[in-house]
Amino acid sequence: MLALVGGRIETISRGVLHRGTVLIDDAGKVLEVGETVEVPQGAQVIDTSGQYVLPGFIDTHTHLGVYVDGQGWEGRDVNELTNPVTPGVRAIDAFHTEDPALKDAIAGGITAAWVTPGSGNVIGGQGATLRLAGDSLAEMVLKAPSGMKSAMGENPKRVYGTEKKFPQTRLGIAKALRQALVDADNYRRRRLRDPDADRDLDLEALAMVLDRQIPLRTHCHLGDDIRTALSIGREFGVRQVIEHGTEAFKVIDLLLEYGVPVSWGPALVSRVKVEVQARSFRVPGWLSKAGVKVSIITDHPVVPIQYLVISAALAVREGMDERAALRAITLTAAEINGVADRVGSIDPGKDADLVIWSGHPFDIRSIAEKTLIKGRVVYDRSQEPDRL
Repeated sequence: MLALVGGRIETISRGVLHRGTVLIDDAGKVLEVGETVEVPQGAQVIDTSGQYVLPGFIDTHTHLGVYVDGQGWEGRDVNELTNPVTPGVRAIDAFHTEDPALKDAIAGGITAAWVTPGSGNVIGGQGATLRLAGDSLAEMVLKAPSGMKSAMGENPKRVYGTEKKFPQTRLGIAKALRQALVDADNYRRRRLRDPDADRDLDLEALAMVLDRQIPLRTHCHLGDDIRTALSIGREFGVRQVIEHGTEAFKVIDLLLEYGVPVSWGPALVSRVKVEVQARSFRVPGWLSKAGVKVSIITDHPVVPIQYLVISAALAVREGMDERAALRAITLTAAEINGVADRVGSIDPGKDADLVIWSGHPFDIRSIAEKTLIKGRVVYDRSQEPDRL
């Protein structure tokens, strides 16, 4: 049994404990949290006096492990660009458990992330929500799959336009997405009539979207592309998440009407293409204040994942409520990824994926002193070498 004693505990779900204790059982779950928790005799104690204890941060859009840091083509398994529609491919089948960025992540207070195929295809494949440390990939999986990646706009236009293949326009992208969902619906009906019919991995995967088992998570920057994605989502009655949402502020009414969340970002980048001309750290604050469920992302390696907390802090500087920004990288992120029953807040029964910070994490001078996953210390800054 482990006890974190004396720190300021940001539970996220139940406010702040100014001098509290988190008691963790041997299974790595939060047993009790409060200001009057009795620590059992024999428990290991970590003194967190003068420090902050928070849930591990969650990045809801990364390419960790499928776009490996420090490697070229050898470590780039993010887009299967041989076909614009590849729903049967899975990020976990290419995930590299020794990606150096995983260590950067846990040193930056991030304990989980959505790992997704890229946006080169109209339908890119299945993403998974993973813990960022573990003895095996199976141990790291929180939920797989936890979304189907799709994309509108510039990226598939560029990829297939260059190759002079379908689709080369937004017209074609929308048609390709709709046709794939129609094909999956036909396949689903066929399988209901004849359970012994031949399986199709692509259509089987899309049937999970139609059955609302996983959301369709669509890469969209422009307001027009978001409208198209939402329209197709309503047509087929699927759950959705808008990924990036640079111009999501232009369609707040639709996002609220349909109850669709936004995995927003990244904005810690230059205006690298037409679609991100409106990028601004003011946007997540606007979305949150309007009532849209929003998380904040790095799109690693576009922005290195350890700078997720800096992105959230910049959103606060530009007007986002501090509590909303903390939720955006903890509990709201867990909700979007479908794992809020396991992580995202410090509550009894949840996994003890926690981080001990030297100060408030939105203070640029604060550092993650220790990172725990399932109650086990997986990063300890005091054990790091003084120099590289």
